[in-house]
Amino acid sequence: MRDLANRVVQTAVLAPVVQNATVTSAAIDLEGFNSAMISVATGVEGVTLSGSVFWTFILQHSDDDSTYTVVSSSKDVTDGSIDSNGIFLTLDDNAETPQVSGIGYIGGKRYLKVVTTKNGTMSTGTPISVNCVKGNAIDAGDVTTTFV
Repeated sequence: MRDLANRVVQTAVLAPVVQNATVTSAAIDLEGFNSAMISVATGVEGVTLSGSVFWTFILQHSDDDSTYTVVSSSKDVTDGSIDSNGIFLTLDDNAETPQVSGIGYIGGKRYLKVVTTKNGTMSTGTPISVNCVKGNAIDAGDVTTTFV
């Protein structure tokens, strides 16, 4: 069996709390790594999700951690699809939660963010967390878990 734990870095970029508004994750700095996977975990929703009440998850990237644009090319992601608005996950049915979803990032930008967008009226929220697993370290030196 090969060791994976010492070859990747896990980073919590949106703490697991009940969300009922649009929120943007902390910035993910990919310096020193050649790949990343974004993982979204949701709990039992507090409202009835539908075509008019739903969550979308948008992946953004940046060269300078200042100006972010949506990831809109399928060439920048793996193990999933992304649309021209950067949406890689939509939760619009209660049968879709709780769940864990992920998408890989292989684009050339240094920084990532995930925008968790509330659509419609939500008086009660949904537990949501976003994590990043960074891999393919350029230098296999100090690989540790970090939390924000």
